[in-house]
Amino acid sequence: MTARHAPGIEPRLVTDRPLDLAAEQERGTYGPATCADVIAELEAAGLRGRGGAGFPAHIKWRGVAEAAGPRVVVANGEEGEPSSHKDRWLLTHRPHLVLDGLLLAARTVGADRAVVYLSHVETETAVRAAIAELGPVTGVRLDVHVVEPTYVAGDETAVCRSISGGPALPTARPPRVGEKGVDGLPTLVSNVETLAHAAWISRHGAAGYRAHGSTESPGTTLVTLSGACARPGVYEVPYGLTVAQLFELAGGFTSAPAGFLMGGWFGGLLGPVHAETCCTYEDVRGAGSGLGCAAITALGSHEDPIAVAAGISAWYAAESAQQCGVCVKGTASIRDAFASLDAGTASATDRDNLARWGQTLRGRGACAFLDGAATWARTVLAEFPQHLDQNDSTDQNDSTVSDTEGERHEGNR
Repeated sequence: MTARHAPGIEPRLVTDRPLDLAAEQERGTYGPATCADVIAELEAAGLRGRGGAGFPAHIKWRGVAEAAGPRVVVANGEEGEPSSHKDRWLLTHRPHLVLDGLLLAARTVGADRAVVYLSHVETETAVRAAIAELGPVTGVRLDVHVVEPTYVAGDETAVCRSISGGPALPTARPPRVGEKGVDGLPTLVSNVETLAHAAWISRHGAAGYRAHGSTESPGTTLVTLSGACARPGVYEVPYGLTVAQLFELAGGFTSAPAGFLMGGWFGGLLGPVHAETCCTYEDVRGAGSGLGCAAITALGSHEDPIAVAAGISAWYAAESAQQCGVCVKGTASIRDAFASLDAGTASATDRDNLARWGQTLRGRGACAFLDGAATWARTVLAEFPQHLDQNDSTDQNDSTVSDTEGERHEGNR
């Protein structure tokens, strides 16, 4: 995918070509931090994690820095979100900036091991070439760990489990990885874009970072725009533009949008009225969705939101780690209900179940995967009532997921 930036800003991450070590050093990459306290500077900048949760970066960094004993830092580049391409672009075009942020994190939290966690051939090739170009790093063991690309492999507990020699599957919390991660050591897992921003902030400062964006959502971010637009791609933008303004950067809509997949496939589906919603954490959350990994797909006027929901809920059922009973049953039940809606055979029970699951299934299971499926149930029913099938079937086939069902299948702990 191509990458561009919004007019009126000096891009911090986007470049018109891949940068080698010499080109990066000309930009200050691997240069010394200009702030006395990197973690305090990240806090002042308001940097949030770019992996999907939007958690304040400084809290994770500080937690690991204050832990006792050996520590590990991980650059998470396992981009399992189907609609997102920003991490792959960053790793293939600016791997040195990511490594700069990773080594900065290692020095800041006192880690003696740093790992780049990947799942795509092109990113592995680029990162290994950058590491070879960089040469030995004093005081830090720098590794690359490659896994098969799946959605759940990017969960931070799955990251640590895989690097430790296990399967790339999530584990229950607590403990959190900041307490017990890779090989049982306190581990900082940061998305690769988060680390690139951290490296930039360490040299340009919090005030420079806040020159763009809003008070609550400062800075710039990489968004992946796709679907019904003329120029799909990765764009570096300041927080605060509306959805419509973002798609203007991508050449505009190719048809009147029928809705928006917000924050990747995890944020559910919002109606076309949200073209005027500002892309900040607070505004998108207020709209009932989330920015997630900042991937937005515009549905074309010919696309049926219910058919899209049926397809993506089937993907959720297939991508489940199959570890937690409530997730296995919940994703399958949401899939089946949307399939019935799409086929025009849904009963009132199907719609009632979707409405209930959209609320009761959030926060269940070892990881947040089930939350995404529940968000689809909640947002589609709320945003597209006119598209719901009005079939008055009295079929009462019960696919209810019990709120008290055991969290895991026996034997899969």
